[in-house]
Amino acid sequence: MKKMLSLAAMFAVLSYASPASAELKISGDAAVRERGQWNNSTTDKDLKTQYRIRLKAAADLGSGYFFKSMIQNEGVAGGWQTVAANNSERNPLEVSNFYFGRMLEDCHYMLGRLPLNSVNNPIFDVTLYPVPTAFSSAGVYAVDIPVATWNYDRVFGFNYGTKVGNGDLNATLVVFDNNSIIENTPATGDGLFNDGYALHLTYKTTLGNVTIEPQAIVSLTDVRGVTYQKVSPNTFGANASIPVGNSKIGLSGFYTMCRDTKGESNLVATNVDYDGYLLRAKGESGPVTAWVDYNRTKDKSPAADVTYNNVFVWAQYNVKVHESATGTLSLTPTVRYRASGRDVAGITGTTNNNQLRTELYATVTF
Repeated sequence: MKKMLSLAAMFAVLSYASPASAELKISGDAAVRERGQWNNSTTDKDLKTQYRIRLKAAADLGSGYFFKSMIQNEGVAGGWQTVAANNSERNPLEVSNFYFGRMLEDCHYMLGRLPLNSVNNPIFDVTLYPVPTAFSSAGVYAVDIPVATWNYDRVFGFNYGTKVGNGDLNATLVVFDNNSIIENTPATGDGLFNDGYALHLTYKTTLGNVTIEPQAIVSLTDVRGVTYQKVSPNTFGANASIPVGNSKIGLSGFYTMCRDTKGESNLVATNVDYDGYLLRAKGESGPVTAWVDYNRTKDKSPAADVTYNNVFVWAQYNVKVHESATGTLSLTPTVRYRASGRDVAGITGTTNNNQLRTELYATVTF
């Protein structure tokens, strides 16, 4: 708590810098949520009281140059700290994302830990988690916003964007890992530039009143994935947004594939061979937001032939208790449900692993 107050005080002092200094704006949000959780077994259930605070700073350096950052607790999934016995838990704040760059009339560039907005764009979800990390309640799946929860919705990279035709083209060189840490040798095959690099390409434009955004993530080198390592997955697809009166319908579809004869799984050489896709239908109307995800991945690595099917539903209703020019207070009841199945070739029957979560958020923004 002392660390949190010290950081807040530091931001406050900096925001009153002299006119010759950059103008620093402070914002953020704080939230408390009650979560009820029921897993596949009727005896596996829990009620948790959790909280999160995020502090954001933005500086206008003049001539289009800028700096932005956010701090939050990255020691727990999604930054949500659970109340422990006798309130003994700690909630350290850390630099979550930071980036600087320049905004010009027809282009921009920025460098650093870039925010992804992955809750509304699942391309990184299916790229990083095509195969569940473990088929259990503790596993991480391509559905249920895993990148926002487990990767804190950011990635390190260099982004350049410019206007092309009627749309905006963005290219981001992503640094996924520092996997190559020694000199190139016949035993390792590592090289000076063999860290985990990828290129994320997007083009956002409109056709009539429909906004479409085709995208691709192309591996430039082998990357160290969660389930498999030294692999080069590639993903492509698109998001679309369709206005319907005062409401909006969103559609997303992404396909990922990987073929690597020299991959690894927990330091064991593996012939990695998988492909999968994720489809999303989303609706937003006033205070109501809901979407349905379907993910199917077929994994033939190394010898087993396993197919994973995941269906996920998110539904929430946002109630504005107070709203002003300086901030808001809202209540948001939310339901999250995941139904997962695993089919192994040669074995009759499907193994199921389902999870239901009911949540009530109380959030203040400032």
